[in-house]
Amino acid sequence: MLTLWDLLKPIAGKLVPRRAEPVTPVVRERAKAKTRPRVIGSKPGVRTGAMQARYDAMVAELLEAHGIKIRKWRKNMSGIARQTTFTDGRVLRTLESPRPTGPMSAAIFLHEVGHHVIGFNVYKPRCLEEYHAWAYAIRELKARGFTVTEGVQTRMNKSLKYAVAKARRRGLREVPEELRPYWDE
Repeated sequence: MLTLWDLLKPIAGKLVPRRAEPVTPVVRERAKAKTRPRVIGSKPGVRTGAMQARYDAMVAELLEAHGIKIRKWRKNMSGIARQTTFTDGRVLRTLESPRPTGPMSAAIFLHEVGHHVIGFNVYKPRCLEEYHAWAYAIRELKARGFTVTEGVQTRMNKSLKYAVAKARRRGLREVPEELRPYWDE
């Protein structure tokens, strides 16, 4: 029985390794022009500059102030806030969200921080907690001098309409006053 090596052996003897072509100064300059300079310590896809420094400072300040740890930076525009209470009484506050690099990702990050700030299971129904987390996010964006874009407003409105509709499907009969604008009759 023939093996693959038996078939390739005659061809392998005829193969000659290519010698590398000498690198001329012109070729070297072209290669340099194709690669973008990268800031040391930066990650691909993450902005650098004055605005990014402001976003990073906000993240560091809020995580420190509220004892929150980042479980994961998400690549998509969604997030989740978790609070785990251990049997010995320790509380671990974590969140997943996109890394703030613009108004939308910053709003989602602040919304998840808002869940920790206002507390879990403080507001009933759950859609009211979502409302207060979004209110916190918008308030913080404005207070820190960031732009609240039309896209952020649209995202908040869609999110709250979804939360109210979900509560309604689950049997909510009376909607809190704050959520009246998001109640589709």
